[in-house]
Amino acid sequence: MIITTQNKTTVKEPKITLVGAGPGDADLITIKGMKALQTADVVLYDALANEELLSFAPETAHKVYVGKRSGDHSYSQDAVNKLMIDYAINYGHVVRLKGGDPFVFGRGYEELDFAASYSIPTVVIPGISSSIGVPGLQQIPVTHRGLSESFWVVTATTASQEISNDLYDAARSKATVVVLMGLHKLAEIAEIFKAQDKHRLPVALIQSGSTKNEKVVIGVVDTIVELAQENKVKAPAMMVFGDVVSLHPKFSPIREFYELVAQE
Repeated sequence: MIITTQNKTTVKEPKITLVGAGPGDADLITIKGMKALQTADVVLYDALANEELLSFAPETAHKVYVGKRSGDHSYSQDAVNKLMIDYAINYGHVVRLKGGDPFVFGRGYEELDFAASYSIPTVVIPGISSSIGVPGLQQIPVTHRGLSESFWVVTATTASQEISNDLYDAARSKATVVVLMGLHKLAEIAEIFKAQDKHRLPVALIQSGSTKNEKVVIGVVDTIVELAQENKVKAPAMMVFGDVVSLHPKFSPIREFYELVAQE
């Protein structure tokens, strides 16, 4: 961007900042991310980034929606990359606002690498990943002494829409398994855990975590598909498989039911 004043002409240097917007609640963005928005000339934002955050950007900044959620690909990744560069060259500071954390299934490194190919300085500001933050808001720790010593964060499907092979390995482990972007594959994923004889493993489904549309469904592997249908759970939603889900208050009656069954 070239700004002409009475005495001189100022050329804005291109700059890109990848900002993690957090899991949905606008208050969960970092202070550093908020400061980056306050200096933006252009904001390219995803569907999963709360639009309330756009109010931090100057009124003169261009705000451009670029989609990028399951079932909503308003722009291809290639198109987003090119827009990011074009806006940086022509306007100056581009803030690429991405839901969650840019590097957790956010394709942030692809954008970082593309910017580097044009020698445009790029800064990364991490965000709270939904994979940890959303269960945490429900008082479900992804690790807990005596229940889980580690956790997996897995995408449900590969680029070819096939079930990720990592899910089979994760299901064999004793770790907490957080599955993102896979609600449409819930039945298949449940079968993977059943194949490991984990029929009663606690499961949480969390729709639109940290937002006003949040919905939480708690069950076990055997019942989770039916519960998802009964409660009309919709994307975006994550799945949490693991004994740590038993710490959620809603699991108490489920535990009591199975204890009664065991006594019969």
